[in-house]
Amino acid sequence: MTFTIQNFELFLLILVRITGFIYTAPFFSLKNMPTHVKTGLSIFLAVIMFYTAPTDTLEYVGVIGYAMLVVAEAILGLVMGFFANIAYYIVSFAGNIIDMEIGFSMVNELDPITMIQTTITSNLYGYLVLLMMMITNLHHYFLKAIIDSFQVIKIGEVVLNPGIYQLMVRFITNYFVIGFRIVLPIFASILVVNTILAILAKVAPHMNMFVIGMQLKLIVGLLVLTMIIELIPSVADFIFREMITMLKGAIEYMS
Repeated sequence: MTFTIQNFELFLLILVRITGFIYTAPFFSLKNMPTHVKTGLSIFLAVIMFYTAPTDTLEYVGVIGYAMLVVAEAILGLVMGFFANIAYYIVSFAGNIIDMEIGFSMVNELDPITMIQTTITSNLYGYLVLLMMMITNLHHYFLKAIIDSFQVIKIGEVVLNPGIYQLMVRFITNYFVIGFRIVLPIFASILVVNTILAILAKVAPHMNMFVIGMQLKLIVGLLVLTMIIELIPSVADFIFREMITMLKGAIEYMS
């Protein structure tokens, strides 16, 4: 195939979509993954899709028209990656709430993956879900999704649908519902502890409930966390299904 200017324009659009996805999708967007690895993977996939993806003649008017095509392709890749990354946001939210309940919220650490301050349980849940993601080869599904998107949405045919806010509303709903489902066992146990402490405060006013409460909440919280750790695979499975649903929804809204 002769590599003409038209072919270069087509290759650039493919590269922009894939790069936007790689830099926002889970596992591939990790901060500790070298930038040249992300760039090399994006170029490698773009070369493959350049020769295999179905394409039509690009239709645009001038430089501005082509720039709009580039922006649309970048937005599609970013949106797909963002909705595929729903897992980490949910477990991070749940971990922060759990640590707030048992008293670990005072201990923050720098997450080397996201480069933000996070809590201990949030980090634990995040790494567990990430590990399950790699064990179940979910990252292969993400690569397959971005490749299949070229079958559903051909190059230059991305539609910026304003109705995508409905998908965002669904994301926020799932964000809180799934997050509070994860937190519920801890929340219920701490509620029982607070009730017991309130009764003891009335029965024995001379006791320092603040000191006793901090230690009791910590012990109960760690005990419940140990008991529910075996539920993490089922939680991760539910989150993964939501990720796949949101990813498919993003492609449908942009087609």
